[in-house]
Amino acid sequence: MLVPVVLRPGFGTLGWCLLALAIVAGVDLLLAASPRSVVFERELPTSSRLDESITNGLLVTHHGRRRLRGSLRDAWQPSAGQTLPADLPPRADAAVALDVPAGERRRVVTTLTPRRRGRLRTASVTVRSWGPLGVAARQVTHPVPGEVTILPPFRSRRHLPSRLARLREMDGRSAVQTRGGGTEFDSLRDYVRGDDVRSIDWRATARRQDVVVRTWRPERDRRVVIVLDTSRTSAARVDDEPKLDTGIEASLLLAALASAGGDRVELLAFDRKIRARVSSTEKGNLLHRMVTALAPVQPTLLAADWSHIPVEVAAVSRQRSLVVLLTDLDAASLQEGLLPVLPTLTARHQVVVASVTDPQLAVMAQQRDDAETTFRAAAAERSGLERLAAARELEMLGVEVVDAAPHQLPPALADTYLRLKAAGRL
Repeated sequence: MLVPVVLRPGFGTLGWCLLALAIVAGVDLLLAASPRSVVFERELPTSSRLDESITNGLLVTHHGRRRLRGSLRDAWQPSAGQTLPADLPPRADAAVALDVPAGERRRVVTTLTPRRRGRLRTASVTVRSWGPLGVAARQVTHPVPGEVTILPPFRSRRHLPSRLARLREMDGRSAVQTRGGGTEFDSLRDYVRGDDVRSIDWRATARRQDVVVRTWRPERDRRVVIVLDTSRTSAARVDDEPKLDTGIEASLLLAALASAGGDRVELLAFDRKIRARVSSTEKGNLLHRMVTALAPVQPTLLAADWSHIPVEVAAVSRQRSLVVLLTDLDAASLQEGLLPVLPTLTARHQVVVASVTDPQLAVMAQQRDDAETTFRAAAAERSGLERLAAARELEMLGVEVVDAAPHQLPPALADTYLRLKAAGRL
């Protein structure tokens, strides 16, 4: 097109060139296979874990009379992490190259590597069919819905075997004998040096004419109520992970441990209303039901209304329970929302507040190379002091506080549960 214009410049030459190009493009469009003659079938699992890759298959059936040469684009959102197949050459527009003879079927497979938890959805597949000259193409978008639920990864599962071993020791189901506390009577045995004299059974001692002590085991069939804060504070990211996701990891580990210990578990995901509710008294595997219920839960841009929590806890458990609140140790949020309702909870229950701390603050507090880093260090020190003051205020109300980095919070919360259970404080 440029050669005639250069040789004989003018509007007439340009007009004839544009007309010729339009004719060629029109002929190319007429010879291109119709993208409307394509039918799709999707092969997709219903759910997967965050750390796993998913195979997304599309069966492409071409019912037209001409060979279809073009490209295909599946409309997944960027967080799905769609990867094009290596055996099919990708086009410049990042779509999959497509070549389907008339009346035949091809299978196009892409890989999804999700980068966030929740529901991934796609609504359509766009097909572009090029003519034999490659000048023009016909394009149609077909409705091909697909959905997959990305479940929490439960990376803290690796901490479960060691905690279960300690739990078996406490319950006396292993060969190791311990003198753990508790309030449930277990058995009688002879007194040995170091035993608490308050555990001596005087009636049994009189009958056997030897000093006998009672042994105790931690209580079973207790209630563990986990309240997961889904308000705006849970949206903050620490170590490139939302605080809500860290709370989910801690909830799963604690629930698995408590359920193995014979305790009943209740989970509430809450901000101003209940976003998810799971109970171990229901049928089915507890962890599976928890990850399924928590997968679509996302932080809301609302402040938590803690005034409803005592009512919700009383609705699921009227006996003394372990109430675990997975929230943020933000001084302002505590003063306005949680602190006023804590006396009501601590009067009847053992309360634990678990929070995620940012390890980067400790690093910032040590850097004082120039004025900017010094100001940042001062801000980090102030933030740490405020969290420490909030924790001390909670402890004065009889609350156990667990404040740890994201990867340390789940095992730290599990250890707190074991310590309280061994001490008979549940």
